[in-house]
Amino acid sequence: MPRVLLIEDDRAVREGVALALRRQGHEVTAVETGEDGLERVPSFRPDVVVLDLMLPGMPGLDVCRAMRALDQTLPIIMATARGDDEDIVVGLEAGADDYVVKPVQARVLQARIRAVLRRSAGAAEGGIPKLDTYGDLTVDRAGLSVSRNGTPVSLAPSELRLLLTLSASPGQVFSRQQLLEAVWEHSYHGDARLVDACVKRLRAKLGEPPRDPRHIQTVRGFGYRFAAR
Repeated sequence: MPRVLLIEDDRAVREGVALALRRQGHEVTAVETGEDGLERVPSFRPDVVVLDLMLPGMPGLDVCRAMRALDQTLPIIMATARGDDEDIVVGLEAGADDYVVKPVQARVLQARIRAVLRRSAGAAEGGIPKLDTYGDLTVDRAGLSVSRNGTPVSLAPSELRLLLTLSASPGQVFSRQQLLEAVWEHSYHGDARLVDACVKRLRAKLGEPPRDPRHIQTVRGFGYRFAAR
């Protein structure tokens, strides 16, 4: 039974979402503040966190960063009443794996939770070698781990899935829409910010120079490709 930690300050929304998720078979712990949410993580050990951006006390962005510091691999879905690109991009760059804009329908949130849990499980595809080395970067596709110069690199589920997708076909250019469908399972247009924010985080964790990335390269006007050098 997947465990969901729901952090939402609006009582009616919190209780309604929690009830809907429980009906879908999730074990849910619902709290009002980010401070309470951070306290519950070690004992509840959630499989995914649904985090409201606008919270009393500790802001949602700070909560997201704190959770990332505790666990780089914990899936975080950000819920925001704002649809502004800047708000969403800041949240994604703070470490969120995905986002939903409130008010959100229970079936939409459930679909996002299922998708992020599949990314977290990240089953390796058949026919792909178990261990690939690209210069200083090693990708263990079966063990779902990444290291750089022998040092493990801890990646969030979306970051790992993005790297696995790009590196499986070195040199191939992927459009943002292709990556949305492959990594986030989003079938609609307009969420290129998900891809761009995740690429930025992934490059930083891999130690890639922003202006001359070694592996995760931008193809202007098209998308991204992986260079196996």
